[in-house]
Amino acid sequence: MSAVEASGLVHDYPAKGKSPARRALDGVSFSVPEGGLFGLLGPNGGGKSTLFRILATAFAPTAGRASILGRDLVAAPASVRPLLGVAFQSPSLDNKLTVRENLVHGGRLYGLGGAALAARIDELLARYRLSARAGDACATLSGGLRRRVELAKCLLHAPKVLLLDEPSTGLDPAARRDLWDHLLALKKEGTTILTTTHLMDEGDLCDRVAILDQGKIVAQGTPAELKSAIGGDVITIEADGASALRDEITARFGVTPRAFGDVLRLERAAGAAFIPSSRRHSRGACAP
Repeated sequence: MSAVEASGLVHDYPAKGKSPARRALDGVSFSVPEGGLFGLLGPNGGGKSTLFRILATAFAPTAGRASILGRDLVAAPASVRPLLGVAFQSPSLDNKLTVRENLVHGGRLYGLGGAALAARIDELLARYRLSARAGDACATLSGGLRRRVELAKCLLHAPKVLLLDEPSTGLDPAARRDLWDHLLALKKEGTTILTTTHLMDEGDLCDRVAILDQGKIVAQGTPAELKSAIGGDVITIEADGASALRDEITARFGVTPRAFGDVLRLERAAGAAFIPSSRRHSRGACAP
């Protein structure tokens, strides 16, 4: 059984004030087996956080279906939530409480208490090197330390599925390495993990990766499959009138770039040689 299943997910944000209506997800489909580590990559605004909020039952999709361990997110959200550990980019800590108090209250929300909760908190404080700060108010912590507390909090109830929205944000290199060592250990124990990231080395640690751009999955596969599918250097061209430039490049070089607003992207076997010739026909910037 797939731990996470999404089929044709669509989500529309309605118009608000001067902001027009916007489609954040446009037919997203994927599945993650139990014990899998699935990475979502893509630019800001591509739809990653919206997808995670739907999977976390924060709101329902406009269309499509999704399930966690066979439980439908729309029909039975209450049965899904105890299975999840969620860490979004936005803070969820009470800054007036200490580190330990935040974890105590977080554990009680999942029905934990007494000596079992105290032991679990001590275990996670030690794992994330927070024991010496357990009595400090969260308002006094650095961003990286607060992130560690967030991660400890979402793991208190030993969830079967983890949803981590850029979990290494704010962590120093040593803490980031420790985090990923821990995630890989959890995976070996059977925990299913979905994570978003902007870092290619983190994506390389995943079993499978999906690239989400403008609300659509534009590529999906193992890291090795995606890397082997690249036919050469990836070149990005920023230019006014990108559509006209795309047509010109197609006519001149026989390759059609993908357009993202005023940005064109294409693959060439010898990108360094292509850039000078393309710059002669562009007022924009061109970079490999």
